[in-house]
Amino acid sequence: MSRLYLDNAATSFPKPPEVLEAMAHYATQLGASPGRGAYTEAQESTRLLQQCRERINTLIGGENPNHVVFTLNTSDALNLAIKGIVHHALHRSRKRVHLVTTDLDHNSVLRPFNALVEAHPGTVTQTRVPADPTTGLVDPDDLHAALTPDTVLVAAVHGSNVTGTLQPIRAFGKICRQHAVPFLVDAAQSLGHLPVSVEADHIDLLAAPGHKGLLGPLGTGFLYIRPGLEKCMATLREGGTGSVSEHDTQPDFMPDRFEPGSHNAIGLIGLSEGVQHLLDQGIDPLWQHEQDLIATMIEGLSTIEGLRYLGPQGVADRCGVFSVVLDVYENPNELSRVLEDQYGILTRSGIHCAPHAHRTMQTHATGGATRLSLGPYVSKQDVKYATDALAQIVENAAVAMR
Repeated sequence: MSRLYLDNAATSFPKPPEVLEAMAHYATQLGASPGRGAYTEAQESTRLLQQCRERINTLIGGENPNHVVFTLNTSDALNLAIKGIVHHALHRSRKRVHLVTTDLDHNSVLRPFNALVEAHPGTVTQTRVPADPTTGLVDPDDLHAALTPDTVLVAAVHGSNVTGTLQPIRAFGKICRQHAVPFLVDAAQSLGHLPVSVEADHIDLLAAPGHKGLLGPLGTGFLYIRPGLEKCMATLREGGTGSVSEHDTQPDFMPDRFEPGSHNAIGLIGLSEGVQHLLDQGIDPLWQHEQDLIATMIEGLSTIEGLRYLGPQGVADRCGVFSVVLDVYENPNELSRVLEDQYGILTRSGIHCAPHAHRTMQTHATGGATRLSLGPYVSKQDVKYATDALAQIVENAAVAMR
């Protein structure tokens, strides 16, 4: 049985050949740690990492490639942003620190927020802005109303990993900029799929993985920090950087300020080629392809009686993430097993590290939903095969119950 990979929201697969080729070249021909030597291989590794920063900066419309800080993944990037902002505010002896996020956000935002509130009771507080229980959209006016004079950060997911909802981040960003509140965007499900511009969207901090829409390997990610905002962020880790080694304090210049220790060079060099692949293909054509897949998925799912898909019920305001609930299965894990065992379709079931999103959609108590997520190598035929399989599963279950 052939295998159909529909778990791109977890990590993209397959990767472009040039990603694997670049990693193999580094492993067999270079092997040196960037910034840790004057010999040719080390200098070439350094150049390749800088090239990765430049490509990412081009993709997101950033001001300065040196403000692309490499991280292990999106969670690492979000922790760096959230705790960097909050710890800096606390060090300035602020009596109150207020944080804002949404009910659609991932645990990579919710857990750092909760940990800070628990560690600083009465000093750090938070507000989670509710989302519409059908579409998952957050009203910008509600986000505006959540701001207080003590708000030091607003964090919002762009594309939901549960509902596929695309939040109006440009409207959010405009509100935050008007109130001089840093705006952090979790672009784990959007960057590489659709256009994102840190300037046009008024984004101060952009966190993204390298291994999803950017088509790189696991263990890579980045945080873009708007120039000037690094002065309002504490460092979370300190250590060797290969620069100004004569000093025993962390450098204050970018990106070294936030990048202690040796880099995941092999992964970042692969990521660089994934980003270049996107630049070569063009984000607009890739986004048009995904929207065509979304329309095909909605057309197929909408005809299946007893099936509900979460989030916006049309192509507007959504990315290629579909979580479905079938009346004939109480546990979504059962549906994933049937899809794989009988049809070779690979999905992910459960709460998807976003408990409040599932509470909003009223799927938390039943164990979540079964998620099918699209990518650039998925075709319309693949989507039709998946929706036909779901229709057949429902029909087979109905026959079995008679």
